[in-house]
Amino acid sequence: MSIMKYALPVLAIAGSALAQQCASPTTTIQNAGDASQLSGCPTYSGDIVIATGTSDNLDFGDLGSIDGSFTAVNVTQITQITANSLTSITQSFDLEQLTILATLNFPKLGSVGQLKWITLPALQGLNFGDPGLELATDVQISDTQLGSLDGINLMSVNTISIQENRYLNDIGIQLRHINTSLTLLGNGNNLNVSLPNLENAFNLTFINVSSIDFPALQSTNGSLIIQGSEMPTVSAPNITYINQSLTLNNNEKLTNVSMPQLIQIGGGFTFAHNPEYMNMNGFPNLKTIKGAVDVNGNFTNVTLPSLSDVEGAFNLQSTKDIDDDCSTFKNQAGQNSAIKGKFTCAGSQTNPGGAGTSPSAGSSSSATGAATALDISSGAVYGLTGVLAAMIGLF
Repeated sequence: MSIMKYALPVLAIAGSALAQQCASPTTTIQNAGDASQLSGCPTYSGDIVIATGTSDNLDFGDLGSIDGSFTAVNVTQITQITANSLTSITQSFDLEQLTILATLNFPKLGSVGQLKWITLPALQGLNFGDPGLELATDVQISDTQLGSLDGINLMSVNTISIQENRYLNDIGIQLRHINTSLTLLGNGNNLNVSLPNLENAFNLTFINVSSIDFPALQSTNGSLIIQGSEMPTVSAPNITYINQSLTLNNNEKLTNVSMPQLIQIGGGFTFAHNPEYMNMNGFPNLKTIKGAVDVNGNFTNVTLPSLSDVEGAFNLQSTKDIDDDCSTFKNQAGQNSAIKGKFTCAGSQTNPGGAGTSPSAGSSSSATGAATALDISSGAVYGLTGVLAAMIGLF
């Protein structure tokens, strides 16, 4: 009885101390000892911040979850962070300017609020275990040595941006829904992208990729942009609706585009500077384009057999003889016809141009309908800065 008399207060004091240790607005980690003190916390309530001068390898032991953020910014002397039992971070997992960080061991981490990793140039691999990271609202990964994103197995996300990861040549994610945007830009020269389960998205931007596989994609509520890429083929066999613009620009090796179920583009349709692309016949069911059509290149044949409504301007220019196609489209131009805006169609052009450019001497047809033509910059090749400004609104 006497033992219990003294033991209970001791246990109460210990429990109180642990509770205090596991809850604070912010805990700053300066060394390995600070990290180990959180090991006994089933849940830490508050933010964990790694101090900039920390150089120890950090092991958070049995820490179970963080109800807050985990942040390390400009910690230039740390090489390893381990949290073998951590399952979730409710807010942000933010690592920036960790220039020699080579190892992240988070084998049970399945859920974060926002994942933001910027400038981790020594990080070559992820250890998220199986099944991996399945829940995140936003993901940004830039300037790492990652060769793949194995371990990131999200089913749904608001924003995902993967940029300037020069060794990244493989992205395979089981995403079904993208609520705001997916942007891939400036990664490995042979980047292959597999999104086998993606059904719908908002904005999709692919710049400098070698292949894209999205066989289940049915619609985008925003735009679809494929630019500056090395792929020979773009195939979206099930897409029916693009709410904003469809842009395929400056793809040096592109020879085939197949979107057989696409019915409507809610904005403009821009197809320019794809020098190997000759025969545009991959849009057999495209009926409605709410914006402008701006197509130029080396086409020998351009067919849009189901086209019944273009509400903006129509510009088609080619280096090849496309007189027959121009005649077909000209018959569809006029205020009460399919093509309601300014009409331009010209073949045998030395330098075929974008909307707003005048055809050079040679075969051409033009007409002006009642609608005002949309202004699209000549060539419609957007610089990277412009694309980023237009498409990315992260964090």
